[in-house]
Amino acid sequence: MNAPTEKVFNNRYRVDGTLGNGGMANVYVGTDTLLRRRVAIKVLREQYASDDDFVKRFSYEAQMAAKLSHPNIVNVYDFGREDHSYYIVMELVDGATLGELMRDERVLPEPVAVDYAIQIASGLAYAHRQGLLHRDVKPANVLVTKDDVVKLSDFGIARAVSEHTLGVTQPGMVMGSVAYISPEQAQGHEIDERSDLYSVGVVLYQMLTGSLPFVGETPVAVALKHVSEPPPPIDPRTTGVSPAIASIVARLLRKNPQERFASATELASALREAREKPNATQGAEQSFGDAPTSRFGAVRAPNPPPRRSSAPDRPLYEATLVDDGDERGHRGLDRRWVMLPLLLLAAVVIGFFALRSPLFAPGKTIDVPDLRGKSATTAQQELVQRGVSSQSISVTSEDSETVPQDHVIRQTPDAGTKIGPHDPVALVVSGGLPRVAVPDVKGYDASDAQRELQKVKLKAKTTGAYSASVAAGQVIDLSPGVGTSVRQGSTVVLTVSKGVQPITVPNLVSMTVDEARQKLAAAHLALTIGQETPSDTIPANVIASQNPDPGATAAPNSTVTVIVSTGASNAAVPNVVGEDLDTATQALRDAGLDVSVAYTVDAANPTGKITLQQPDPDTKLKKGSRVTIYLSVAGSVPDVTGMSLDDAKRALQQSGYQIGNIAETQESSLQEGQVVRTEPEANSTLKPGESVNITVMHAGSQ
Repeated sequence: MNAPTEKVFNNRYRVDGTLGNGGMANVYVGTDTLLRRRVAIKVLREQYASDDDFVKRFSYEAQMAAKLSHPNIVNVYDFGREDHSYYIVMELVDGATLGELMRDERVLPEPVAVDYAIQIASGLAYAHRQGLLHRDVKPANVLVTKDDVVKLSDFGIARAVSEHTLGVTQPGMVMGSVAYISPEQAQGHEIDERSDLYSVGVVLYQMLTGSLPFVGETPVAVALKHVSEPPPPIDPRTTGVSPAIASIVARLLRKNPQERFASATELASALREAREKPNATQGAEQSFGDAPTSRFGAVRAPNPPPRRSSAPDRPLYEATLVDDGDERGHRGLDRRWVMLPLLLLAAVVIGFFALRSPLFAPGKTIDVPDLRGKSATTAQQELVQRGVSSQSISVTSEDSETVPQDHVIRQTPDAGTKIGPHDPVALVVSGGLPRVAVPDVKGYDASDAQRELQKVKLKAKTTGAYSASVAAGQVIDLSPGVGTSVRQGSTVVLTVSKGVQPITVPNLVSMTVDEARQKLAAAHLALTIGQETPSDTIPANVIASQNPDPGATAAPNSTVTVIVSTGASNAAVPNVVGEDLDTATQALRDAGLDVSVAYTVDAANPTGKITLQQPDPDTKLKKGSRVTIYLSVAGSVPDVTGMSLDDAKRALQQSGYQIGNIAETQESSLQEGQVVRTEPEANSTLKPGESVNITVMHAGSQ
């Protein structure tokens, strides 16, 4: 199929040139005129467009590939049909295939090969998690961007691991490129993720050595080698490949799937470890047992492989036909004996079907059935069964709001018309609901956005996301994106802001107040002390509880309220006997106790010290309780003449007296600030607790 010059699919995707041609489809470079971006357009070949099996396979490719969104997998943007053309719109990768790189550079440096293999494994791991197998991993299906990003492409023969696709790919059907096919796939056995890993092993082998592990004259010969022959080992001494990577390749190429890596994720991890430890091995010793060969019939030993192709990602099937003498004659004779019965069988089959064909019933007329409302496939099958030539049936598409997609809207000629086998029949099939562009509702309130979508007959589904810049309840983004062409009735997912992401409250219990305040500040939260309470188990100034609880969420800059311990609720009474009044009072107050002072008058032996306390030392009291201490005094005013005012006060208090008025005088020979006299006078008998007035020398007084 030549490039459809000036062809535009869906009034949107313009074909600009040819990228390549494949077995089922042609690939073009194009432009998405709506989003103004370059795309790749894959178009099913014309000869397959009327074949339901090929169309189904092509459709499944688009559906499955569209499920995959990963940096190492080519993105699929759109899928559709226009007239007789089925197309897929994909990401246009700016780069070359791995096959082209190896054709130009032959052997790739080990670090590059390992990096590419890790990226291939990452893409496969994601696809496998979605329940999809690639089934055709080869260099031609691996794209490498100019930034060395690897992208897996062409899931055209990928098959979902479910019963849904069994009608498209018959059980036992061998698919994929035989040079990279796994032994179980070649034999038509059950396959799983490890089959893709075998193909990765072949690709990695080729990147490291510049050659394929198995080549042969025919595809069957190559497949048989995959099944029964051990691959030539990579010798680190001659190739320069590290032992660790060589052992990974050997493990990937084991015949028994259970001896390979269990998953693509495990493979990627092993490759990364091998990159760090190049001399470690993965247990490369292999045991290659005999494999069944009855599936391929008797095969004689292959000739030496021909010269390597300039495109190493293509298997070498061309036979070397330079034989001498009788061997050449025997080979030609064998081929004639093989071909003769095949030609006879083909002639019988063709003749059988030709005699049954309506073409051999001249003059036959056909009643056109009513095909309206039937699926396009069913309608075409019914016409062919009635004798209408498939070449005479044309199918066009138009949007419809009433007829389901791919069902017949109208037909020409009408039902009941009599026609000949080669008379044209035109079917107009529903392409589904009309397409509309997704409106731009970013920044709208969620309910307003839903109303805007309803105006263009689109459904809305909402999901939440935190945003520091978009107010809660407003639309942050939508999928498909703004301007994307979708069918009416399609669902648009609105990402609605949940506001600023709340903060998880840290655990503050058992921290000191200062520690908790610093931790909250780092989390953009504040601390407030709601209550202080005694505790026999929690030290003073340590947080006992908090609100909100640890692990709860709170708005940024909000406050966490804490309850702080003041320490034990009971205190042991300290022993203050023998201490002076000031020292004893301070000790009791430090223990959280109240102090009451009483006096013991002993004129013969006053000590000025505490002689008794109640309760006794070491008694447990509730904090704030009162302790009475007894101070031994003489019962008479001490002589403080000549002392400084502070010393005089201290002496009077130690004798059990209160300090009364303080007066000043100039009539004294004492120095400035010294005590001149007291009232009552020194040595006067006075009951403890009474007040004593003091007169002090002050030269400046009047």
